[in-house]
Amino acid sequence: MWPAWREFTKETDIYLKDDDFVRVKREIVAQYGKDALCKSWRKVCHQLETITKDLASRGSNSIPSFDLDHVINNGLTDSEIEEIKRTGCLIVRQVIPEEEAREQYQNLKTYIADNKEHVKGWPAESPSMLMLYDSPTQLAVRSHPNHLQLQRKLNQLWHDASGETSPDPLLYSDGVRDRPPHSPFLGLGPHIDAGSFSRWADPMYRQSYHHIFQGDPELHDCYDLKIRKDANQYLFPAQAHSRVFRAFQGWTALTPAAPRAGSLVLYPQVRTVIAYVLLRPFFTPPPNEEDIFNATKWEFNPDSAWFPGTFKDQSQLLSRSSHPHLRLEETLTTAPAMRPGDSIWWHTDVRTLHPHLHAS
Repeated sequence: MWPAWREFTKETDIYLKDDDFVRVKREIVAQYGKDALCKSWRKVCHQLETITKDLASRGSNSIPSFDLDHVINNGLTDSEIEEIKRTGCLIVRQVIPEEEAREQYQNLKTYIADNKEHVKGWPAESPSMLMLYDSPTQLAVRSHPNHLQLQRKLNQLWHDASGETSPDPLLYSDGVRDRPPHSPFLGLGPHIDAGSFSRWADPMYRQSYHHIFQGDPELHDCYDLKIRKDANQYLFPAQAHSRVFRAFQGWTALTPAAPRAGSLVLYPQVRTVIAYVLLRPFFTPPPNEEDIFNATKWEFNPDSAWFPGTFKDQSQLLSRSSHPHLRLEETLTTAPAMRPGDSIWWHTDVRTLHPHLHAS
């Protein structure tokens, strides 16, 4: 059963009262034109039909999985790199040896118990997302030599013709997720991090997606840093946004996780999905519900202020009704079973949801 996540079905006062939304939309239309945007829309919606069938049939097998030794010591083959780049996500097994990961989890539990008066979390009735960033366990996991080597390998999937960037990783202080079984928590619904409305509003961020807006979404390179490194994903400061560019986000399991038992859920197809999300605000659904999946029936609308699921102070949010061509109930893919010490990584433009996470 689909959880009771919010549906984004209509324009609300938040858009009508903020001139930035309609202004930015008109800027993009003036720059690229109706024909180019409509061309991209039709291409992307058509491609999503094929993607939906593929993801629905393959399930968790859509998410590539590798042993750490293979990635670090043998190196990825060209076909493996192509698969990772296409899906925008992967699992790496035993980044931290299982026994060590289990020990770190116990250390974390002890630390939380010893500091329970100072460790906050939400939801209040059953804290699962802990506002804890630099515990000894987190520092040990982030600075583990295996983690640092792996992150450098993943960063090398990006390229930058300017030569101004390096694949060397920086430690990033993310939080802890630890959800007791059967606790009443919906988790985080479908979302994409890294700036939300900034993708349209910041000129450099927008330029990094220029192929999508100009009618050639198939040419978009999700791993090109030349322009994107200068994008301002913190254009609208908020707790949900990071000042730091994260080539890949990830979490490391310190407890077992599996489908329906603590696993992450992803949409493993990065380029077409981000193209659809970027184009969606320019089109209005057809009046007849039976035409909803027919892209040619959608009306081009350059004057509406509505960016479905887009808020300046939140991650980019998505729902079944606001982004119907993604067919979320069919395509959102649960990561396969993970042991303590396994890690999962996803591209900064990949759609995720966190239903029942354990420590990361």
